[in-house]
Amino acid sequence: MSEYREKEEVFNEKIENLWSLLMTSKKIAVFTGAGVSTLSGIPDFRGKHGVYNSPWHNLDVETILSYDFFFSHPDIFYKWTEEVWYHLEDYKPNIVHNTLARMEEKGILKEGVFTQNIDFLHQRAGSKKVWELHGSARHSFCTNCNAFYKYEEIAPIVQRGEIPYCDKCGSLIKPDIVLYGENLPMSVLRKAETVFSQADLTLILGSSLTVYPAASLPKLTSYYGGKVVIVNADPTDQDKNATLIFRDLEQTFTAINTFLDQIS
Repeated sequence: MSEYREKEEVFNEKIENLWSLLMTSKKIAVFTGAGVSTLSGIPDFRGKHGVYNSPWHNLDVETILSYDFFFSHPDIFYKWTEEVWYHLEDYKPNIVHNTLARMEEKGILKEGVFTQNIDFLHQRAGSKKVWELHGSARHSFCTNCNAFYKYEEIAPIVQRGEIPYCDKCGSLIKPDIVLYGENLPMSVLRKAETVFSQADLTLILGSSLTVYPAASLPKLTSYYGGKVVIVNADPTDQDKNATLIFRDLEQTFTAINTFLDQIS
């Protein structure tokens, strides 16, 4: 049993309240972070056992994942990402991914999911509207001619310990992931600002809410009078704005999934 799992009587009352909010809210925004992916076995970044907590070959991970370092040391960059980003086919969507996809299918989530994760597990679970705030490993592009490459084309190259180069112009290929020193995609950010500002209810799932500007988006819901529900193992600095707080993602979404079974 998870160390975060609540006592049944406390949890049952809270989950009934959450379901009522889900059924009565017209515009629901969803914000997912690394805690959702850890349920599938993918290491998180800033949790107790996160990859940022210890250097990799005497290098800070944030340095490895910076824009300038990528161009100056692509060999080191791809050695690190091979371990973390280029075996995503080994992981499967979990109860959170699958339940969110069901909620969209049943018309509860009309605005889609905004995610900090780059693992495209939401799409694999069946979610149609997924807004990737930090990009995705699903595709890469040539840094010179912008030729497009799918994950399935790049992953085998990186897994062999090689650096991917463009087969059209020979230049370095970069995953379409926002690195330190880069801005978030403006079109996605503007869409998110609109959705979170207008939301009656925002669900924050598995995020420490420490990475900005993405972490500022749920604050828009509170500012404009909407309700916020946080499901995250550890406290966040936005807990004070939350109507409900849960600590166990699996417990919470197993219950939501059961409620969904009652909807035709």
